[in-house]
Amino acid sequence: MKIICVGLNYQSHNKEMKRGLSSKDDDPVLFMKPDTALLSNNKNQFYIPDFSSEIHYEAEVVVRIDKMGKNIAERFAHRYYNEITIGIDFTARDIQAGLKERSQPWEISKAFDNSAAIGAFVSKEKYQKDIQNLNFSLKKNAEIVQSGNTSEMIHSVDKIIAFASRFFTLKTGDLIFTGTPAGVGKVQIGDHLSGKIEDNELLDLYIC
Repeated sequence: MKIICVGLNYQSHNKEMKRGLSSKDDDPVLFMKPDTALLSNNKNQFYIPDFSSEIHYEAEVVVRIDKMGKNIAERFAHRYYNEITIGIDFTARDIQAGLKERSQPWEISKAFDNSAAIGAFVSKEKYQKDIQNLNFSLKKNAEIVQSGNTSEMIHSVDKIIAFASRFFTLKTGDLIFTGTPAGVGKVQIGDHLSGKIEDNELLDLYIC
């Protein structure tokens, strides 16, 4: 199982991070996390690692691949996933900033153990809506800190799957984190994070 993540996929987040705006004509920006990064929904505690003093949450819609595929055409990509959830791409922002300043790869700031938290998966048919028109949100200590709609993605879920499958064979169980909207921020010990897609709370996580 591998975890494929998409960066720079919401203009609102690009703006808050003072990056240039992305274009639909650009290729999706992909990076990977190992399976050791997975923090599944039956574990509701995230422990802040000792190597960072600035761990940020980034809430994202996550899709799970349910059959093997390679060089998938975008028009057929919807056949390769059925379940979705909300997840958190935890980022060691202080480490990431230092690595970027030195023009070095920043996997250690994104792909560390337990950095890919996921909620409970539900069928994409549950909402009876296009996957590119789903509301999702994250609360920290009962206050909404992130909210978005998948229509705001620069690159759609199906485009991401088609693009990724050119380079990586997608296998059953692979996860795709589809990008985060504005509102990312720091977590501290004692924080409580909860995530929703539409009206369904799928993720519940305590920071330790």
